[in-house]
Amino acid sequence: MNNKKDLIDKLKLYLVTDRKIAKLPLTSVIREALRGGVRAVQLREKDLSSRELYDLAKKIRKITREKKALFFINDRIDIALAAGADGVHLGLQSVPADEARKLTGNKFIIGVSTHSLKEALRAQKEGADYITFGPVYQTPSKEGLVDFKGPGAVKRVREKINIPLIAIGGIKEVNARDVVLMGADGIAVISAIMADGKPYMAARRLVEEL
Repeated sequence: MNNKKDLIDKLKLYLVTDRKIAKLPLTSVIREALRGGVRAVQLREKDLSSRELYDLAKKIRKITREKKALFFINDRIDIALAAGADGVHLGLQSVPADEARKLTGNKFIIGVSTHSLKEALRAQKEGADYITFGPVYQTPSKEGLVDFKGPGAVKRVREKINIPLIAIGGIKEVNARDVVLMGADGIAVISAIMADGKPYMAARRLVEEL
């Protein structure tokens, strides 16, 4: 991205995929979500083989490019580079952002999942372009793995970091505005769009809340 303002604009509504809960084929959900206002998509399908993930990534890259949306691959730097993605999103067990940067170059966007202020500060120090922070609310995808933080934690992290902060975890239409008021630059959602039978309308409602 040309600057932080452009990046924040694209990350306001960020869709993370989970084809197992989707009511429609994954590519259809993504098309409809982008039409509804999603500006960034992260492909996160951990059970696929490398070839399956690459083939799916190429399809989604085409769709996101048509809509001028950002496209990230979860964790897999090799697939992200091979598929022509805009960036990679790194998790707790991934390589550090500064090491990923050596492999990808300065134009590649690197995001990092964080679950505490300490992790957020470390990600920023290592050169992440943005972080996701959460889970803000209780969410099935992190149940038993990470305690939910509450919207107040978003404010505490926001006060200490200066890179874009995207809130994630249990965020839906009813609470999206709350996390933005606490300082989040955007929201990342999974089930709020993926599990909705009308992803276009789900995305539109979230955009209106934001």
